[in-house]
Amino acid sequence: MVSTMIDPKPTGRPLRWGLPLAVFAFFASTASGYGVFRDELYYIACARHLDWGYVDHPPLVAVIARLAGWVFGPSWIALRMLSAAAAAGTVLLLGDTARALGGGRWARLMAQVLTATAPVYVSLFSIYSMNGFDVLIWAGLARITVSLLSGGSPRLWLAFGCLAGVGLENKFDVALLGAGIVGGLVLARRWDLFRSRWIWLGGLCAAALFVPHVLWQALHDWPTREFVANAQRDKITPLGPIGFVARQFLMAGPVGFSFALSGLFWLLTARDALRYRPLGWAALAVLGLLALSVSKPYYFAPALTLLFPPAGAALEAWTSGRFRRPSRAVAMVAAASILVVAPIVKPLLSEDRSVRYAASLGVRPGTDENHRLGRLPQFFSDMHGWKELAASVAAVHNALPPADRAKACVYGQNYGEAGAIDYFGPALGLPLAMSGHNSYWMWGPGSCTGEVVLIIGGDRSDHLEHFASVEPGGEFRCNDCMPYENDLTLWVARGLTVSLATAWKASKHYD
Repeated sequence: MVSTMIDPKPTGRPLRWGLPLAVFAFFASTASGYGVFRDELYYIACARHLDWGYVDHPPLVAVIARLAGWVFGPSWIALRMLSAAAAAGTVLLLGDTARALGGGRWARLMAQVLTATAPVYVSLFSIYSMNGFDVLIWAGLARITVSLLSGGSPRLWLAFGCLAGVGLENKFDVALLGAGIVGGLVLARRWDLFRSRWIWLGGLCAAALFVPHVLWQALHDWPTREFVANAQRDKITPLGPIGFVARQFLMAGPVGFSFALSGLFWLLTARDALRYRPLGWAALAVLGLLALSVSKPYYFAPALTLLFPPAGAALEAWTSGRFRRPSRAVAMVAAASILVVAPIVKPLLSEDRSVRYAASLGVRPGTDENHRLGRLPQFFSDMHGWKELAASVAAVHNALPPADRAKACVYGQNYGEAGAIDYFGPALGLPLAMSGHNSYWMWGPGSCTGEVVLIIGGDRSDHLEHFASVEPGGEFRCNDCMPYENDLTLWVARGLTVSLATAWKASKHYD
């Protein structure tokens, strides 16, 4: 049964494994990019503070980083190898899912090509984050769902539920998929599946695996709820339903999302897809919910795992006989388009060449957040300046009198700055950083007394509300980091004038 679920129509290994291995090689060979990414520094910091949850994400991404640290040491390059493996696994799984939907060799290849060349996947799998694992988990759940809808063993519901529970400990959006599939089963009148005890046992497994994080949220007064509300109100650029859907043509590529929509149409209308209809309703529900909320466009990326396999199966069914060759030509054009797009979504060129290349295509730097940009998009800018920031802070720290240096603390305005100090700082003689941003605030000020604090950026007038003396100790400049990280004054603050508890409470910001 297991081998059948993996690949119900065995084909040659080169066809099944060739593209996944090529995808892994691509991401592994280009892993360094422009440097470590802001969020990667944060996840590494989270790994040093293992818990059942964090302000802005569940614990799995930190647990994996901690395990990888034991094996490879604190290497962000090693973490990106895990993302490369997740990319390859996703391509493999979606090819298998296309076969399970009744497609042949051509359907499998199409599903793999669409997955490997989706611009949003090329971007997400370029760094270490929960998002790459999220896509892989959705791909696994889609594969199991197709087996269940095909009449596979009801015991697979237990596998679905347990994988969903793991997925919930990685990212909450797995709940959207679960709810979408349940709703799809109801709309498709698949009451037979609800009569099996295994679907309920699967639900219990998912709930049991997710309970520790829910309890953590309750014990900490539901911080993620506050984080999401602040981000939706102040940080995320609202698009509206039409704008959100339109942006998917950029996320998956114009050709790729057109194929994805054809897969959705096939799931919802084709007679051969009748038993798989719940998958189509689930994808439509996820798209609708995200489009009607304040969401970043890439939030729909995991749901493409529900649409690329049926796109391959549909294209194969619709282009049999004399139309097969023209359809292959269209698919080749879709695959070739990523050669044009890749340098825009993944660091493959030098900064200067990247700017010129984007300008030649008429592409302006972009962001999903309410931030001013420089010459690079935010995704690229957030890979710049972190090591240099730590070196600049270390220079100020080293210039302090020995007595002040011994008790000096470092405060960052956000988790990127604090994470950079924690990652690069120890080798430079710096203490671990503190910050009021997200989970850093929960971790508290540590052993800091407030007598001497090196503050990265911010306004002197604001700092004087809590310190007797605030003087500039140095400056930090970077060429291609985010503008709000450039031209920062490194302040030396002395003599905390309020209690440390009061100052710490005022520093909190979840966003």
